[in-house]
Amino acid sequence: MSATGTYVGFDAGEKRLGVAVGETVTGNARALEVIACRDGTPDWSRLRTLIDDWRPRGLIVGIPRHADGSASPSTRLAERFAGELARRSGCSVHRVDEHLSSHAARDALRGRGQPTEVIDAEAARIILETWLSEHFP
Repeated sequence: MSATGTYVGFDAGEKRLGVAVGETVTGNARALEVIACRDGTPDWSRLRTLIDDWRPRGLIVGIPRHADGSASPSTRLAERFAGELARRSGCSVHRVDEHLSSHAARDALRGRGQPTEVIDAEAARIILETWLSEHFP
């Protein structure tokens, strides 16, 4: 079981990295921002600042898979990101299945009348809330 407190979640992509923050007490998360990536590489200095500011108990990375559970190029990108994040941050990094999180994020944004430019951060929120609900029911 992970420790209670604040966690930061990520939706890793080739061009963008969605970021969210959440609390174990409420089980809720909120979208923070979208960080631009170059060839799947995020702005590591911005990530360091976020981690220093939030001082999370752990980091959560969504790992996409095909419907049959098999890996895709996105799976490998997210796994590489999770490994590098653990190495650079010194924080514990937890992985969670993010099957269809982008679709759910798009639907949630449309339902609230918000622009889809923040879809990656919204997907990170959904990923983080999924993990929180599994570990802190």
